[in-house]
Amino acid sequence: GVLKLMAKVIHRLWKDGNNDLMIMPGSLPLYDADTRNEAIYTLPQGWDPVLERDIDGERAETTTIESQDTRLGAVQACRRAARTIFLGSAPASYAGGTPTLLVRGLEIERVILGCVQPGQQVGVFKDGLRRLTDRLHYLNSVNNRFWFDTRPNLRREMEERKRRFQDKEDLFPAIRALVQKSLAQGVFAGVHVFTPGGDVPDDWSLRLVVLLPDAPFSRVEERFWRPAAEGILKNRGDQPRQKQNRLIFLAADYDSLGRLKEQARSMLAWQSIVNDYRENRIVLDNLMAKNAEATLTQAKVALPRMMRETYKWLLAPVQEARPGKGISDIQWENFQINPGAQHFTQEIERVLKDNELLITEWAPIHLAHMLSTWFWKEDIKDIGALDVWRKTCCYLYLPRLKDDEVFRLTLAAGAGSEDFFGFAYGKGDSKYVGFSFGKASDPIMDAALLIIEPATAAAYAEAEFAAKEAANANPAAQPTQTTEDGGVHIPGTEEPTKPLPQTSTITPPPLPEAKKRFYGAIELDPFKAKTQFADLVDEVVLHFTSRPGVKVSISIEIQAESPAGFEDGVQRAVKENCNVLRFKNAEFET
Repeated sequence: GVLKLMAKVIHRLWKDGNNDLMIMPGSLPLYDADTRNEAIYTLPQGWDPVLERDIDGERAETTTIESQDTRLGAVQACRRAARTIFLGSAPASYAGGTPTLLVRGLEIERVILGCVQPGQQVGVFKDGLRRLTDRLHYLNSVNNRFWFDTRPNLRREMEERKRRFQDKEDLFPAIRALVQKSLAQGVFAGVHVFTPGGDVPDDWSLRLVVLLPDAPFSRVEERFWRPAAEGILKNRGDQPRQKQNRLIFLAADYDSLGRLKEQARSMLAWQSIVNDYRENRIVLDNLMAKNAEATLTQAKVALPRMMRETYKWLLAPVQEARPGKGISDIQWENFQINPGAQHFTQEIERVLKDNELLITEWAPIHLAHMLSTWFWKEDIKDIGALDVWRKTCCYLYLPRLKDDEVFRLTLAAGAGSEDFFGFAYGKGDSKYVGFSFGKASDPIMDAALLIIEPATAAAYAEAEFAAKEAANANPAAQPTQTTEDGGVHIPGTEEPTKPLPQTSTITPPPLPEAKKRFYGAIELDPFKAKTQFADLVDEVVLHFTSRPGVKVSISIEIQAESPAGFEDGVQRAVKENCNVLRFKNAEFET
């Protein structure tokens, strides 16, 4: 039978003009009907569909793969590898339900040896073999050993299960868990993965927003990502978003998204097969169970790598503005993240810093330039430091600082110079309280802190110095000494003056006592209480909590009345929620 088989093989290869230097197992022309029939003549029944679907022929999966990848098709890498595995493993297939070998299959080295011709690259055939492992239904692979069998492997079951998984219900939650696990908080106060715009806080903290997979980024096509990103940027639910300059966006790559979804579907399908086997809902032999668990492990390892290759676009909203010329529309700067970087979040921070989309250290000269461009006017020569910081959080044409500590350190760094700005902790009757200019200091960021335009600060400092000099030059303003007989001696004079006759005592007015307590009460709209309370915290409470040594207490009183009474379900839900939220008192009354 061997001579007959070889005669048909040689005849077909000669007829096709085959130029192989030597006839190898990978050269076997199993696409030829005569050769195929002779090759499976002594094998058990059931090999015809294996050859037609997986190994060789116009309708074989190997031919389809090679037609899609010219690198593999140029050397017939998939067909040669499949022919080699068939010739080496088919004789050891199951006979009567019992394997003829305890250790099945060919090692990868033997597969390569059976299909590579001199001068060809081994790596191409290894890539083709990996592609076969993912696509063929009758090919089995365990511990880098490969074999064909007449029974379908779990690939067909996995492909059928993949179709069950939907994007929003199954894939997005799996991808979300993976992204959340990969992203640390870092410089961001919050990382919001696939979070609706209404749930992304509108506060002074820097936040990273990860867009849904159905909003992928493409430089050519904006209709997917731009509406989603701008919807979150401009609005928080039904309310306009104020602190727009606190948001950075991370988006998936349009071209890589399909591969990520496919990998996620495969992982979920293998996970369901392994779970069903462990819970005895399906029956697998030991080898198939091992294969399923090994493939699941490979899928779980590959999925994070695919996620990093897909979620690689940083999007930062900016606006261009020139004084007196208006503000441009919102523009989006985009930068790629290196998917091979060791730490995902640190790579995001590096890209933001390198491209000045995020400032973690700021020189006083840049702050002074921003103040002179946008804040100093003819009638405005001082402004609240807290107000400046908050405006940088709101307007996209201003620098995006990491947090208020960066702003405070910038103020402290410029305090010792007379080139940038001056400070004060209040102003009344054209006089500054706690004025400082050109003196090193560590300012406290609170509502009282004022930044003063440098020319104004210099003029005020000169006027203050001149007033002191004049006071020192005026003897009436000099300090006096009282003599034993009640006279007054002015330093610099020869004799003390005689005491004046006592008439009346002039008592200086007492200094106003500092106010040490604040209280306030307000009624909130029950339908807008969430947003109103956030505004109260930002605009009122923050002024107290940002100052050291201030004790703040907030109490909330809720009253609800219903003429028809509250149902048992409502009472039970409210009581349980109150217990969880640790209410001091919470009762229903008749």
